[in-house]
Amino acid sequence: MEAIQKFTISVYTENNIGLLNRLSAIFLKRHINIESLTVSNSEIKNVQRFTFVVKMTEKNIKKIIGQIEKQIEVIRAFFHTEAEIIYQETAMFKMSTEHLYDEIIQERLKLRRANIVTITKHYFVIETTGSKEDIDRLYDRLLPYDLLQFVRSGRIAISRPKMAISEILKESKEK
Repeated sequence: MEAIQKFTISVYTENNIGLLNRLSAIFLKRHINIESLTVSNSEIKNVQRFTFVVKMTEKNIKKIIGQIEKQIEVIRAFFHTEAEIIYQETAMFKMSTEHLYDEIIQERLKLRRANIVTITKHYFVIETTGSKEDIDRLYDRLLPYDLLQFVRSGRIAISRPKMAISEILKESKEK
């Protein structure tokens, strides 16, 4: 039996209305949970990049990539294992100002290389970047200190191996 593993999928597309619904439906139909989703501009003008994180088998990820590439607006789709990418997430924590000078919080922020981005009379906001696990650990440590709000981004990732994305995408557009 093939092992389930975490994959990061990068989908390069034209920017059209409704595409996100069609892409997410591909996962929905197969009962695959999307753990993270980020959409941004890519390195090529007028080309968007969707970054999905999913857990599945390699055999099934290849099928999913094939289905994604059947969408008219999709230029190319790629998948990578955890070892093949460099990735980060960003998170923000809003906390009561009464904890601003708490030594334990200050120490945890130094260890995590987190930054305070805003301080008001009633709250302060901490920003940090790291792996999902790093952010989860900081969340667990700050939760007992009157955490007012929490938000995190989806994964952003680039591949470790040279992929020459621009050339690959230009070739795909010309076909």
